[in-house]
Amino acid sequence: MDVTSILVPSVQELAKEPLTQVPDRYVLQDHETAALSNTTSLPQVPVIDFAKLLSPDLNLKGHELENLHFACKEWGFFQLVNHGISSSLIEYMKRDTKTLYELPKEEKKKLWQKEGEIEGFGQAFILSEEQKLEWADTFFLTTLPPHLRKPLIYNQIPQTFREHLEIYSAELEKLAIKVIELMANALAINPKEMTEFFNPGTQMLRVNYYPPCPQPERVIGLKSHSDVGGLTILLQIGDINGLQIRKDGQWIPILSLPNAFIINIGDMLEIITNGIYPSIEHRATVNSEKERISLATFYGPNMQAILAPAPSLVTQETPAQFRRISVVDHFNGYFAQELRGKSYLNEMRITKDGE
Repeated sequence: MDVTSILVPSVQELAKEPLTQVPDRYVLQDHETAALSNTTSLPQVPVIDFAKLLSPDLNLKGHELENLHFACKEWGFFQLVNHGISSSLIEYMKRDTKTLYELPKEEKKKLWQKEGEIEGFGQAFILSEEQKLEWADTFFLTTLPPHLRKPLIYNQIPQTFREHLEIYSAELEKLAIKVIELMANALAINPKEMTEFFNPGTQMLRVNYYPPCPQPERVIGLKSHSDVGGLTILLQIGDINGLQIRKDGQWIPILSLPNAFIINIGDMLEIITNGIYPSIEHRATVNSEKERISLATFYGPNMQAILAPAPSLVTQETPAQFRRISVVDHFNGYFAQELRGKSYLNEMRITKDGE
């Protein structure tokens, strides 16, 4: 991938200062701020039981596959429970990700982004000095395939984190592939039509850190966007919620369940499913009281693959919705823009005149 981003200062360090006002660089336009929908009882994203999807009881499995199809088609987001990842591994990862942001300043400097790179501590999608910044620090890392790892970053992360990450990374790869197979089952197509894009897949990880903010209503932790890849598997660290998704013109907060993963569909999976399973805009808000930390694992297609709708999903009645594009070109195009809703995926759409 050929991606770059301007280096920015640490928001975590900024938030330690006795601020009463947010610096202008972080203050959004009024229409961009994170006002919630004025609804007293907002719906919640579907909850999918992974154990039922694997059940030998065909009725139970069939019913849960219908639920999965509904969740992917109507929401593009769901919470996955009984996912089979050991609770001890999850607790290690939660502890290790928190420790990452407790490292001394000097240790963190060794892991800070280098000019022209997006791996390490920093922010992505920063293309100009005038651009508004998010109230967040991130730590970005390529984990799979191993030959794409950046040794200067990967080999310097704390050893216990690296050891647990190796296991977590492998476990989440298996989970992602199984979920994609089950999505193919729900679409009633041969799973190979979807899994072939991910053989082997790419995996990237981002630890999001949203410090408390004296004026949370004037900033955003993560701008509204859809994810670039196939599947995103999010682990919430702690009990502070902040993730919101756009549905039917409203912003709906996700109240994360204990021991659940929040899973969402990315742009590349929308292309592969020919638009049946859409990627959904989401954002992260911040608060004035407490930090919020989350761990996002992005699972995407093989870097050598050419993205296109699965053949069985293209018919006379349902023609291809998207142009063919290489995975590398798609990544490069996505990272070359500011985060702005689904603007990049919309450029891939085939219009009625075939262009």
